[in-house]
Amino acid sequence: MGGEKTKRVIFVTVGTTCFDALVKAVDSETLQKELLAKGYTHLLIQMGRGSYLPTKSEGDCNLVVDYFTFSSSIADHIKSASLIISHAGSIFETLKLGKPLIVVVNEDLMDNHQSELGEKLANRKHLYCASPQTLHQTIVDMDLNALVPYSPGDATPVAKHINRFLGFPDD
Repeated sequence: MGGEKTKRVIFVTVGTTCFDALVKAVDSETLQKELLAKGYTHLLIQMGRGSYLPTKSEGDCNLVVDYFTFSSSIADHIKSASLIISHAGSIFETLKLGKPLIVVVNEDLMDNHQSELGEKLANRKHLYCASPQTLHQTIVDMDLNALVPYSPGDATPVAKHINRFLGFPDD
């Protein structure tokens, strides 16, 4: 039957921020060739408030590339994608949907607690963590089969700690 390749989408999201460094990183020809070699067919970029416009492509021998600024249905884009490349603010939505995730840390943000969270979850093999500079190498090296599904139950000790701190009794 051949001919029609299965559509495999990489969805890149920066949320409501400006994260041109991430958009530029995924707009690179070498990175796109690597994604194509790994069997992906489409790159959809949600670029938020950024001013850098990626290059659109119709496909042919390359990835089909498209972008938009904002959408009310980010969750739908995440659900339909095969791989998510995201700023650190969308970690839990993506993991709850059981999607493979590369978190790209925005090093321009001060007090970047999200990067600590991304690194902790990467150490537990729930996701990959990169910077715009290391994203290409992360994609080259990634083995999505090595990722461990995230179980939202992990939050219970934290919730208990917060409840105790607020003076609520343990259940």
